[in-house]
Amino acid sequence: MITFGRLRRHRPPYGDKWAAAHLSPVILTVLIAGLAFSTPRQIAFSRLLPAAPALAAAMWPVLPTILLGAFCLLVMISLSFFYADLGTQYTAAAIVAVTLAAAYASHVRLQREEILFQVRLVADAAQKVLLRPLPRRFEDIEIESLYLAAQEQARIGGDFYEAADTRYGVRLLIGDVRGKGLTAVGAASAVISCFREAAYDEPDLRGVVHRLETSIARHSAAFLAPDLPEHFATALIAEIPHGGGHVRLLNCGHPPPLLAHGGKIRILEPTTPSAPLNLAALIGDYYCVDTVAFAQGDQLLLYTDGVSETRDRTGEFFPLPDWMRRQGPEEPRELLDRLHRDLLHYSGGRLDDDIAALAVRCQNTQGQEHPA
Repeated sequence: MITFGRLRRHRPPYGDKWAAAHLSPVILTVLIAGLAFSTPRQIAFSRLLPAAPALAAAMWPVLPTILLGAFCLLVMISLSFFYADLGTQYTAAAIVAVTLAAAYASHVRLQREEILFQVRLVADAAQKVLLRPLPRRFEDIEIESLYLAAQEQARIGGDFYEAADTRYGVRLLIGDVRGKGLTAVGAASAVISCFREAAYDEPDLRGVVHRLETSIARHSAAFLAPDLPEHFATALIAEIPHGGGHVRLLNCGHPPPLLAHGGKIRILEPTTPSAPLNLAALIGDYYCVDTVAFAQGDQLLLYTDGVSETRDRTGEFFPLPDWMRRQGPEEPRELLDRLHRDLLHYSGGRLDDDIAALAVRCQNTQGQEHPA
């Protein structure tokens, strides 16, 4: 799974640019001092010395900020021995006042960074519970996943996926709750938790969907939000029997998956559309299960609309089927890594919606024992 990496309390160095940014208060101090000693006193560059500790507060801890202010004060006192009429007392008072204010600002900034660090730790833990890492292989089925939240600070959102190795075969779930960010996390959690139980209990995919429908309806009734009076979610459930040969698909208003077979790409539109979760009472609760051949070497790409609706600067959607046709027989991990890079490049580095994708490849079609 693509994650956001390990959190760190301190920003790691990223080469010369990082070093220059953190040394900029020192560079500014040296520059002002040099100009103050080398130019006529009428220009009075020394009055700019309070800017150095003010800049340091944005990136330095408290003690270094105070030490820099003290150094600026010493520079100002030294200048007074060379130039008697510099208004030393006024500039020195300004340096002391700005340094004290900068030290306090640095203290507040560090406190907020610590709080943000703790919040991100909680968000990472929530992500691992909601979207736990999937096994890379279920016997003859290889699976890889990709997840990107549009709200980077949230780290989790309304897109979800899950996989389960059951007696009926490998069952996959991917979906998208209406909305994005933290407002959709609760509904996504309800659907995933229900699937983790129903996938093992229900012999038919329709039974699984009925359980998911009930779960999200209860969640929507129990947790109403002023900006989101009713939750609903698109979802796609896939079932691959052990030994492969075919895949069963039940699509509840979700973007159709793509099947790569023999160098050709097939868009697996449902024969009959089924209602999104929590809309069955309005549209109807008839669910259609399609069966599609899934042979050795075939690859299935399941995704949310954040992938297919990624836009470039002109507003054009990401051409996912055409992109898929240009890919060779990639490993699932390589396929999703390339998809990740190309989506960021296509959108200019900014995603407007959560993104989730599963790449599934059938390795072997020979029969194997089913789990008990």
